[in-house]
Amino acid sequence: MNTFRSGFACFVGRPNAGKSTLTNALVGSKVAIMSDRPQTTRHAVRGIVHRPDAQLVVVDTPGFHKPRTLLGERLNDVVRATMTEVDVIAFCVPADEKVGPGDRFIAAELTRLERRTPVVAVVTKSDATSRDGIGRQLLAVSELGDWDEIVPVSATERYQVDVLADVFVARLPAGGPLYPDGELTDEPERVMVAELVREAALAGVRDELPHSIAVVVEEMQAREGRDDLVDVSAVMYVERESQKGIVIGTGGSRLREVGTAARTHIEALLGSKVYLDLRVKVAKDWQRDPKQLRRLGF
Repeated sequence: MNTFRSGFACFVGRPNAGKSTLTNALVGSKVAIMSDRPQTTRHAVRGIVHRPDAQLVVVDTPGFHKPRTLLGERLNDVVRATMTEVDVIAFCVPADEKVGPGDRFIAAELTRLERRTPVVAVVTKSDATSRDGIGRQLLAVSELGDWDEIVPVSATERYQVDVLADVFVARLPAGGPLYPDGELTDEPERVMVAELVREAALAGVRDELPHSIAVVVEEMQAREGRDDLVDVSAVMYVERESQKGIVIGTGGSRLREVGTAARTHIEALLGSKVYLDLRVKVAKDWQRDPKQLRRLGF
């Protein structure tokens, strides 16, 4: 009889290495927000993979980077803490970009880990380059460290996603399920709603804005006398008055687009119609202010 296994695997890598897309592909459902902007992920997001032989909890972490703000330092702390708590670490390097200083920095961090956690190198976005390109990247990644295994994958085409799950599961300890059957994440709904609003806001703002947006859901409850409608009140915080204008757009056009896009995803998440009240406020230089970071959940 096969032994049932359960445990945690986390993705680490520089910003925009494909970690969130791969997390969602493994889970088979959207649990982590995605954007082509670097540093979209701001906390450890857990997604649960249910199999007959195992329960694998994959943890998507913020991009590991050279921090320029207090927020950046906090995000790196999240990554370091997560790496000490999991059974397997997956080091993600995109197939279509040359190995750079950021990858070497992370590789050095991984070799310095105090306890010996298996590290699997994952060459992501394999659909974005040629077979020769993948081969060259596998060789370059192998020279970064002594990895337990190297696996090329494509989350968008599901190439070797199941193989990667097998590689993780083989390294998990024996044990029963950690979460109820059917549960896909342990993220609170309120946090997921805030993230969906932020994802919608990121899908079209100028390059200087992504890191400046934080979202707080202030209220979320079923409307009195209605069991088919949830009222959600959310605030998008930016750092400067000029950014507020960018998010709102001419005559509120941009804010309406964000609200419409976010509402569609929130309704799918909650399984209910949603009335979304979305406002924009300025929290000056919040990324550098410990008090404001705490208030915004960092």
